[in-house]
Amino acid sequence: MSPAPVVAAFDFDGTLTRGGSVWPFLVAVRGRRRVATAAAALMPKLAVGAALGGRYADDAKEALFRRTLAGLPAAEVAERAAAFGRAHYRRHARVEVRERMEWHRARGHRLVIVSASPDCYLIPLARDLAVDTVVATRLAVGTDGRLTGGYDGKNCRGHEKLRRVRRWIDDIAGPTDVAPVLWAYGNSAGDRQLLTGADFGIDVGRLGRVGALRSFPRLSDLPGDGGDGGEGGTLTTSGGRSDTSSAASPGTRRRRR
Repeated sequence: MSPAPVVAAFDFDGTLTRGGSVWPFLVAVRGRRRVATAAAALMPKLAVGAALGGRYADDAKEALFRRTLAGLPAAEVAERAAAFGRAHYRRHARVEVRERMEWHRARGHRLVIVSASPDCYLIPLARDLAVDTVVATRLAVGTDGRLTGGYDGKNCRGHEKLRRVRRWIDDIAGPTDVAPVLWAYGNSAGDRQLLTGADFGIDVGRLGRVGALRSFPRLSDLPGDGGDGGEGGTLTTSGGRSDTSSAASPGTRRRRR
């Protein structure tokens, strides 16, 4: 029997990079004054989204996109977005998470960037990083070739991250007798469902034991060489494989086949 295919999915904002990217992206495309004016007009909606999360946060972000991006030529935005994504990553990349990505690459694992941020700047960056695919929020384009400001599909956060990553895995796996193995790395509550649904969910947040993902093993707990990353054994709190460990780490479970 062939070994199980392994996929490593990395969140972008706060995981592969320090901090967020959406606000800096909007400033890069529209300018600080235009973005500040839009934010002021949407302040109540943005505050509710920040406080309640979920669909309220999704709606608030889409409203912000409509205020700032609607009517812009998609090709022009794509060009600026590509330059922004590369520059943003150079300035804010987290070295330890990039090293973990390379750990997976060295073992032949498939690599995914999964994010609620727009894919228009993540796709060009993913090509530079030799990542297999990007699963992210898509911006809708009208028949006139201009952005509508709305989403094309759903905001890629929470369960949507897991659903779309699983769909991609199913597409690449094809018929197989061995279930693919999913590693997932995230830093915020928006990544919880992705990490919970993965075979191995790893918290890379900077808040540590008081963070939203504190029930998951920490990236800093993983050994320098965590084994082959495939099937078999038990994931301990250090992220390694051990036949003597009594149970898997809290927040980490095997997906049912």
